Amino acid sequence: MSEHQRSTIVIIENDLDIQEMIAFNLRQEGYRVFCSMTGEDGMLKIKSKRPNIVLLDWMLPGMSGIEVCKNIREDIDTKHTKVLIISAKSEEANMVLGLEIGADDYMTKPFSIKVLVAKVNSMIRREQILELEVDQDQSIDLGIVKVEPGRREVIIHDTDIKLTASEFKAFKLLAQKPGWVVSRMQIVEGLHGPGHVVSNRAIDVMMVSLRKKLGNYADYVETIRGVGYCLKLPK
Repeated sequence: MSEHQRSTIVIIENDLDIQEMIAFNLRQEGYRVFCSMTGEDGMLKIKSKRPNIVLLDWMLPGMSGIEVCKNIREDIDTKHTKVLIISAKSEEANMVLGLEIGADDYMTKPFSIKVLVAKVNSMIRREQILELEVDQDQSIDLGIVKVEPGRREVIIHDTDIKLTASEFKAFKLLAQKPGWVVSRMQIVEGLHGPGHVVSNRAIDVMMVSLRKKLGNYADYVETIRGVGYCLKLPK
């Protein structure tokens, strides 16, 4: 039995050729795969199948991929589901928007199916590692800031901040040593493990998204130019 046999993926893609190509290759990896052509049907499958990952086309008829992603993040039953947006929109502004509304990763069309499968495998491995760590992690209480790994919650001044799994992990790294500088490389290793190659730009884009979600508390996460980030709380 494949190591992925128990993991479930929902593909929401209205190009049937692309949908079938992705589904075939992921089933070869051992995943349980369910497909939808529209956002509305995709949401029904997400709620009934409870997938580990949703592969989501941005440009869908009716409910757009962006709307689907927002609905996933707003629903208490699906808010921790990983979302990988696959889109023909390759501009940086669109990538940033996709991450800001809750996507965990973003791929542009045309894409390599081998790279897509590798990304999915990596996301599943990170999810499994995070679940093990969540079971062992202690809550972090910094007074005005609380981090609850068991529920993947960040609470600031009694406000629950909704973050993706990657954003939560990055914030937790900063909260473990408030006032200390955490380098980009340390963030990459905290998210993906040692030896994983991720550009500084990708980390910076994620941190921009994290800050926007912090809203009035965005200044708590400070950029240390040329080095990384730190959590600086008001005295």
